[in-house]
Amino acid sequence: MTQAEIKLCSLLLQEHFGEIVEKIGVHLIRTGSQPLRVIAHDTGTSLDQVKKALCVLIQHNLVIYQVHKRCVVEYEAQCSRVLRMLRYPRYIYTAKTLYSDTGELIVEELLLNGKMTMSAVVKKVADRLTETMEDGKTMDYAEVSNTFVRLADTHFVQRCPFVPANENSDPGPPPPAPTLVINEKDMYLVPKLSLIGKGKRRRSSDEDATGEPKAKRPKHTADNKEPIPDDGIYWQANLDRFHQHFRDQGIVSAVANRMDQTSSEIVRTMLRMSEITTPSNAPFTQPLSSNEIFRSLPVGYNISKQVLDQYLTLLADDPLEFVGKSGDSGGGMYVINLHKALGSLATATLESVVQERFGSRCARIFRLVLQKKHLEQKQVEDFAMIPAKEAKDMLYKMLSENFISLQEIPKTPDHAPSRTFYLYTVNILSAARMLLHRCYKSIANLIERRQFETKENKRLLEKSQRVEAIIASMQATGAEEAQLQEIEEMITAPERQQLETLKRNVNK
Repeated sequence: MTQAEIKLCSLLLQEHFGEIVEKIGVHLIRTGSQPLRVIAHDTGTSLDQVKKALCVLIQHNLVIYQVHKRCVVEYEAQCSRVLRMLRYPRYIYTAKTLYSDTGELIVEELLLNGKMTMSAVVKKVADRLTETMEDGKTMDYAEVSNTFVRLADTHFVQRCPFVPANENSDPGPPPPAPTLVINEKDMYLVPKLSLIGKGKRRRSSDEDATGEPKAKRPKHTADNKEPIPDDGIYWQANLDRFHQHFRDQGIVSAVANRMDQTSSEIVRTMLRMSEITTPSNAPFTQPLSSNEIFRSLPVGYNISKQVLDQYLTLLADDPLEFVGKSGDSGGGMYVINLHKALGSLATATLESVVQERFGSRCARIFRLVLQKKHLEQKQVEDFAMIPAKEAKDMLYKMLSENFISLQEIPKTPDHAPSRTFYLYTVNILSAARMLLHRCYKSIANLIERRQFETKENKRLLEKSQRVEAIIASMQATGAEEAQLQEIEEMITAPERQQLETLKRNVNK
């Protein structure tokens, strides 16, 4: 864990869950797995508060627990999971593009609450959609339920591990922590629920549908509540599946840029056919025959089998090796080399960063070193056709920024410079990690800057909100234009300009 990542985790936890959860979370990230009492002692927080904070973190899958020998339960933070909170808006937007507003709200509810039952999600989403509809229109539970089933079928949502029923029936003392299990076949199995009803609009906070104030309503006893049909079956968003979708989109757009739209559509079809059958970390997709691909192509694509085979041969012969041939049965078996594709995408990103930061001549040297693997300084100058002084300057600049590395190969054991080869090379993995680390550092700086700007202009923001509230209430009562103008003038021109600058900086 680098300092930049810890700092970013701290800022994200504070922004989403508050100071106490942030203190416990960061302590676990820094120290590794620890038992409850040690966490409370080291952070100087009461046991009750530590328990509540850990409940929140476990609910959102940011902390896991393990029972060690001597029945000690230790809690461990999932730093990579905390950093994924940055992508929440992207997950929600992806669900919107694939499954419209209903899918967007289902994923949003699951991300906001960590884990929820299907019935609770369906009711909440139906209510939220009903509120946005015109008067008289409502959202049916069945419609939301259907979208939820489609999300589960495509693995965008999955079941959470649960406590097996036989664990509670064992005689003897209960275990210090429950053991959670999940059968892989049941992870995407949706319970059969007959959810009948429609979304409800929210009434004013003081009165319910009957117009009776809250205080006068009789309190319902717990016995009146109906049993929840899917009690104990909790669902969560499957973030790995979203990442798999982003990766597939990247591969398809890369093929479209390199070849043409038809070849990218063929690759998209292959990825869509194997998206559920291939694990997200697999190096290759499942082998697919040419006949299967032809049958699965979109209806609007009028290309013959012969043209498809020509495209597949072209893709398999391409030097990038995104598509590979794995056999000749069924008209030819083809796979997509996922690891090779991701490596190529990472390399292309590095090249573009070098070009943006150091210019096209540096990018030429960088591509040359990438292609030739190892080069001496004299060879770089000759191959790149750049004067010695400039080439040396560019190489040292990229070396200082860790985009390329230097490898020493001594002829003699004494490492004398005159008898040592100095070879320039590109370590893609370390360069990509360095770039990722810089991104985390930039995001942390931007969040801190936003917090500082907001704090500095707190008084002005409060004034702006007050004025907006007054204008909104006056518009509701049908005030004249002159009165509204007078209220708006309470914020002076310099203040308005300052607000615009603040808004621009915060949006950045």
